Amino acid sequence: MSLRLFPEPYRASGVLLHVTSLPSPYGIGDVGPTAVAWVDRLREAGQSWWQALPLGPTGYGDSPYQSLSSFAGNALLISPDWLIEDGLLRASDCAGRSFSAAAVDFDAVRQFKYTLLETAWKNFNANWRPDLRPAFEQFRQDQAHWLDDYALFRALKTRYAGASYLQWPDEVVRRTPAAMERARRDLASEVEQVRFVQFLVFRQGARLEAHARGKGVRLIGDLPFFVSPDSSDVWAHPELFLLDRQHRPQVVAGVPPDYFAARGQRWGVQRELQRLSLGAAGSACGARRVDPTRDHASAERSSDTRGPDPRPARQSEIPGHSWSQVAGQCSWWLPR
Repeated sequence: MSLRLFPEPYRASGVLLHVTSLPSPYGIGDVGPTAVAWVDRLREAGQSWWQALPLGPTGYGDSPYQSLSSFAGNALLISPDWLIEDGLLRASDCAGRSFSAAAVDFDAVRQFKYTLLETAWKNFNANWRPDLRPAFEQFRQDQAHWLDDYALFRALKTRYAGASYLQWPDEVVRRTPAAMERARRDLASEVEQVRFVQFLVFRQGARLEAHARGKGVRLIGDLPFFVSPDSSDVWAHPELFLLDRQHRPQVVAGVPPDYFAARGQRWGVQRELQRLSLGAAGSACGARRVDPTRDHASAERSSDTRGPDPRPARQSEIPGHSWSQVAGQCSWWLPR
């Protein structure tokens, strides 16, 4: 059955552009003034839609398809200009750095942006903007179903020098009650800072979305169909994934050999393989993954990582220990 999203004879066009590709004096595109200017240009050109690739916090390879969370936003997309406008930073905090105009140097940008966000957090705690406190508390409450686990996951990842969670102490990997209580106590400040940064991401995203709606431009969100094995999702909900006794993936995703790659592709990501068998628990998790995108977008695209292809995309299960797609088995189809 085909679901008609728009009434006949609706026709519209738009542009696919990732936010990181926007020009910026801060080394990476963000959701601030340059994004607003981009929306205005789309409107002037008669475009109705802006589609971006996934906007989650990136992990391995800085790929938007290797996100550390299905729910969180990428802190690198926070606009320093809007933090200055919000009274959480001084203009001098952002001065004195230069970045490549041709490509994103993620290591340099991370160091710069994380320093700014730490300063904004300290200023917030020093009551620079006490009027934002109620909104922050409401955000914490509304997003607690994913935010608490993600914030602790990021604080632990920092503690263990960015290592995969599978390399953390065994009791933390398995989330024993004693280990979780100790981690929440020892990292309470760091966890709260991660929550605050996510508040800023969502706050600025809502501002951009409101401007786009006012200009008649709709945003298309992009929800990766697959989940990174090194993510807060897998760490917090291992029961939703096919893992072995050491919490390593039994299988990862890829595609069979085709005209893109003669030997196929090994993506190294996971889907929620057990959702159907878990009933309400699995379905609720899947539905909640869409919620953050829906907050700031008029439509969502559930995407794999194969790229544009008019045919259905075949997905293969590859043994988690294997680095060759040749060992994979084609198991299902992704409808386009």
